[in-house]
Formats: sequence, C-alpha cells, structure tokens
Amino acid sequence: MFSLNENQLLIQKTIREIVQKEIAPKSSEIDKKSLFPWNNLKKLAEADLLGMNVSSDYDGVGADRLSYVLAVEEVAKGCASTALITVAHSFVSRGIMVAGNEEQKKKYLPPLARGEKLGAFCVHESNSGCSHTAIETQADLEEDNYVINGSKFMITSAGAADVYLVLAYTDKEKGKEGISMFIVEKNAPGLEVSQPYSKMGFCGATNSDLYFQDCRIPKENLLGKEGQGLKILRKIVRGLVLFGAGALSLGISSAALEDSIRYARERVIAGVPIGTNQAIQLLITEMDVKVESMSSFLYMVAADEERPDLDVLKVKLMASEGAVEVTDKALQLHGGHGYCKDFPVERYYRDARGLTLHFNINELLKLSIASSILDL
Repeated sequence: MFSLNENQLLIQKTIREIVQKEIAPKSSEIDKKSLFPWNNLKKLAEADLLGMNVSSDYDGVGADRLSYVLAVEEVAKGCASTALITVAHSFVSRGIMVAGNEEQKKKYLPPLARGEKLGAFCVHESNSGCSHTAIETQADLEEDNYVINGSKFMITSAGAADVYLVLAYTDKEKGKEGISMFIVEKNAPGLEVSQPYSKMGFCGATNSDLYFQDCRIPKENLLGKEGQGLKILRKIVRGLVLFGAGALSLGISSAALEDSIRYARERVIAGVPIGTNQAIQLLITEMDVKVESMSSFLYMVAADEERPDLDVLKVKLMASEGAVEVTDKALQLHGGHGYCKDFPVERYYRDARGLTLHFNINELLKLSIASSILDL
C-alpha cells in the first residue's frame, strides 16, 4: 500500500466525507436527467478543491499533485460527471499558472480557485481529431485585438464555463510553431455555443461545440507568447490533466469494486450469499488486484515530479483500460441487476468507457508510448 502523509490523508478524508454526504446521493439523478451539477461544484469550491493546483498567492491551496489525484479520485467515486468537470476546470487554472503573466494570474486565478468562475479547455476540432497541428481555428492580430475564427468540438462544460483556453493558429506557415493559446471569456463577442450532445456516459457534464465568428478578444489575452501553444498544452496535459484522468478511472473502479463486494455479501440466492460462489470470488479477486495495481502506479508516478513523460502516458492508459475491465466485471457480477439503471454499476461502466476516449484516445497513447520505448 502506498504511504500517504498526514496532509494527504486529511485531504482524502475531507473530500470523502463531502462526497458521501453531499454528492454521491445525487449522482443517479444527475446522470438520468443530465443535470449540470452546480451544487456539487459549490460544495467542492467550499472545500478548496477547485483551487488545489493554484498557488496560495492567488487564493488557491497550492497542493501537491498526489493530493490533487486523491481528491479527484474521491469525487469520481461519488459522481464521475462532477469529477470530469473538475479536471476540465483544473486545465485552465494550471495553464494560467504555468504560462500566464502576473496581470493574467491576478485577474483569473482567484475567481477560478474560489469557484466563482468555471474553466474549460478548447483544443480538439471535428476535422482535427487528436492531431493538434490539424486544427483550423485561426487568430489574427488586428490592432489591439485578436480576431478568432473557427470551431471546437465536444467541449466539456461549454456554455456553463466562464473562462476558456483556446488553441489556435497565429501563423499557419510555421506549422506547430505557429500555434498559440488564448484566454477567451464566456461573453466575448462572436462566441457561440451549440446544443449539448446526448452522450452514453458522463451525462451530467455537458459537451457542446464552440463557434468563433470574428470573435474579438484583447491582445492581452494571449497566454504566453505566440507560437507557444503546444508547449503550454504539453505542460498542462502531462503535468496535471492526465493524472486527473487516471484519478477519474481509479475512482470509478473503486466505487465499482466496493459496490460489488457489498452486493456479493447481501445478495442471497437459494439461502446463501452469492459471495460463497467461487465464480463470484474469482471476479472480486481480479477486480481487487486490478484496482490495487492501478492505485499503486498512479500514486507512485503522481508523487514523483521527476518521472518521465512516458510514465505519465502509461498512467492514463493503464488506469482507463483498467477501469473498463473492472466495471465490466462488476456488471457481470451483478447479473441482471447490473444491466438495470436502478443499480449504479451500469453507470460506472458507461463512464469508464468514455475515459478511453477523453484526454487523447488510448490507441494514440499506445503509439506514443511505443515510439518512446523504441526511440523512434
């Protein structure tokens, strides 16, 4: 078992209590009715979760990366949609922390950390997939403003968020060196939001397309310098967001395991608990070993700031595929009940499946990992 320090244990305990009391009881309704969990986010903001990766200089907590992982994991146990929104929010605050100038930090980080404003990131486009250099969104400098034209695809929290980080070309002739990142506020003229998608999982986290039609933002909203967009993106994703994805997967898996253990003890057939059946025992053992291996690797890599990028990619891959495996076994263990919406295990499976697609699809992760291993 990975050893946590006193502060990490306190964070874990605090978030767990909030989730069990305030968040988990509402998760089924949020999923079934596709309700955006504003009240959940308010509760997490009160516990300083939304400012965990923000320095105390800007009203944040300045917690270490493992503490962030522990907090997201606990939220995901109770409501994966709320946890996904939280990870998307952390993308924005992380980006401004690592690349923003002092004026940008003072303006945006305090309200993001306090939960007064919600963040979302806008990278992928319908015609680009996960290839960042294939984006078509363009930002042109005109006097004191950048004028953005283009679109972004299936953005988590689109419409609900107040602050967006947007990836766009400022000089397409330079290729990847011509891509920049911008801070765009919700009320920017020329920004429009589509109707939300109806999804298989994460139903409480809205996903919509964004359209930029001569969207004008002050030139001061350039994050970093022109041409640094992909460098900033890499720092955000590999420094924090992939750990959030791993924590999401682990939280869902842990919830599925806990529910399965409880069900195996309480479900009685022919006068005996089904947990006495060897087939059920095998499923429980396989799930438990998988969850334990996921948590050990995730915690170990998150705790070591010097771990190479290769390990960060492995974390997301291992955790997301492990979550699908664990939730599938949980559904099988529950039998017909697992296939019904009256039991949460079918929701766990739907949410877990989405994590093989969110934050870069797993097939591309495997190619990146293989290229690094083979040094190609």
